[in-house]
Amino acid sequence: MLTEITSVATGSLPVQALKDHLRLGSGFADDGMQDGLIEGYLRAAMAVIEGRIGKVLLARRFRLNLEDWRARGEQALPVAPVTAVISVTLVDVNAVASVVAADRYRLVQDTHRPKLIAAGVLLPVVPTDGRVELVFDAGFGAAWAQVPPDLAQAVLLLAAEFYENRHDLGQRMAGLPLAVQALIERWRTVRVLGGGAA
Repeated sequence: MLTEITSVATGSLPVQALKDHLRLGSGFADDGMQDGLIEGYLRAAMAVIEGRIGKVLLARRFRLNLEDWRARGEQALPVAPVTAVISVTLVDVNAVASVVAADRYRLVQDTHRPKLIAAGVLLPVVPTDGRVELVFDAGFGAAWAQVPPDLAQAVLLLAAEFYENRHDLGQRMAGLPLAVQALIERWRTVRVLGGGAA
């Protein structure tokens, strides 16, 4: 189970960029009146695109709970790019936790398939009926300018689609707009052999 520990700060979202994209008026006393609505559509668009490509656009911290390692010497991480592994903790059946020394594993950074690998031959043994908890940081960066331009444009296009069709009540066809699909296509992770280690 993957849990988001920290969320994206409002100041990191391109609220003004989306307002400009939508050509919303400015210079009025109520300029910021729709900012909350715009922010909501940006967050929704980011969530959709991140879900489709398995990438984290803006930096945040995550917790991954596993009942066991997928392979004894390595564990693929579910999102990318991962910038740092903060901790690896073994939790036994009685909920007693023990932190694994950082010299027993290392992070293999990769734009598509980051993984945790053993510093020796094997990762630490997960206690019977227990679990392992990994805390890590992922994302292209903390600022919107660090998001790859094609992904940033895809978010703006999708958020604009949400905004412009907000009164639609679900009558449009489901699916991403073709322009958004084209922009994110190269970022999608292709599963090989059912997502195995190969």
